[in-house]
Amino acid sequence: MDKVISAIKRIRCHVLIDEYKLHGLIAEQLNVAGISYKNEVLLAPRNRIDFIAGNGIGIEAKKGKPNEQQVLRQLERYAAFDEVKGLILVIERYMDLPETINGKPVISIGLRKLWGISSK
Repeated sequence: MDKVISAIKRIRCHVLIDEYKLHGLIAEQLNVAGISYKNEVLLAPRNRIDFIAGNGIGIEAKKGKPNEQQVLRQLERYAAFDEVKGLILVIERYMDLPETINGKPVISIGLRKLWGISSK
């Protein structure tokens, strides 16, 4: 999970136009780091995670500041799947998350914070 986190923390961009641009930036950094991944992984009907990297690290990307309860419920659903070993939320504006969900490690990476822009 640490290697995936390090790769994502290298993302730099001036303005995020849409979530798909963020997906492209994540894929680019995973490729640079030599981390294998699948994108738009269908875990079950109505449960499609943005990426599964390495050995089961789920990555969900969000632009802006989405509804925190909806995001948390989405991550809880993803964490219920055996193939998901941990979760990384990549979000433009930082969001607090529990350290674990369903016993799996979870981390939030706020891109604005990485870029030195106040967020919250």
